[in-house]
Amino acid sequence: MTDLSKLPVTVITGFLGAGKTTLIRHLMQNADGRRLAVVVNEFGDVGVDGDILKSCALPDCPEENIVELANGCLCCTVADEFIPTIEALLALDPRPDHILIETSGLALPKPLLKAFDWPDIRSRITVDGVIAVADAEAVAAGRFAPDIAAIDAQRAADDSLDHETPLSEVFEDQISCADIVLLTKPDLAGPEGVATARAAIAAEAPRPLPVIEVAEGAVDPRVILGLGAAAEDDLHARPSHHDGADDHDHEDFDSVVIELPEQADPAILAGRIETLARKQNILRVKGHAAVAGKPMRLLVQAVGARVRHQYDRPWAPDEPRVTRLVIIAEHDDIDEGAIRAALGG
Repeated sequence: MTDLSKLPVTVITGFLGAGKTTLIRHLMQNADGRRLAVVVNEFGDVGVDGDILKSCALPDCPEENIVELANGCLCCTVADEFIPTIEALLALDPRPDHILIETSGLALPKPLLKAFDWPDIRSRITVDGVIAVADAEAVAAGRFAPDIAAIDAQRAADDSLDHETPLSEVFEDQISCADIVLLTKPDLAGPEGVATARAAIAAEAPRPLPVIEVAEGAVDPRVILGLGAAAEDDLHARPSHHDGADDHDHEDFDSVVIELPEQADPAILAGRIETLARKQNILRVKGHAAVAGKPMRLLVQAVGARVRHQYDRPWAPDEPRVTRLVIIAEHDDIDEGAIRAALGG
């Protein structure tokens, strides 16, 4: 049983665009009286996810309880950022009842769990649980959990193909570390796709895991908070592709920030992002846009070629009306000049 004197922390992991931020927004709005704090670990230079969460800050999770870390993954910046951030949250008055950590979509969760063993914080916090958020449609399509026999056959036929892609390793490590898997966007996957995704997750999980279908992040917080997993104490049960390695890196992925002037039409921008994703294998686009004649800021989120946009808040009086987008892709697919040209910059 978890030591009640320790502050519980829930690690929310998942692939790019799976719905982690949407889930946290829901938890903030349905905290059941808990005082929450949120740590957002961005990949890229624009704190889009943190900005989204701060825009919906509530008394149970005020803006000062929401912290963005954008200087690399938490497990790579333990001494410089992670420990000071946790200590600052522990020093808040009133102290939070629960901390939520949203990892970068590219992060490997197990090195982060190891960080909770640091002497400065081990006696004061515990990993209540690891929640893996998985896009049902993407998993069903086999992009993150490929059939090993089929991959071996392809590799035998083509020496240029690796046994596993970096994307599949990230997905598998997230599932292996999880206590619960939330399967998002089940409506897009359909019943057959959801069944396929469940089978893929079961094949990758090192132990039986609860898998819950979730639409728009709506899950009862009693289901995922208060698990008492003490995940930092059972790392051996959470295998990783990188076990035994002294360190890890994210050199397989890269990001670039593109600034553009005001946009004439959101639909045109969305079309350019969709074309960019299809032609240059872009994984993720997130940011905001200024639209000519509109007083509201346009929030832009894309997973592959699927683009969503909506006006989220008015521009502040002293805020520059510019379009800023973070583009994330595998390292070899990042060509800033080509990306800028494709977006009309």
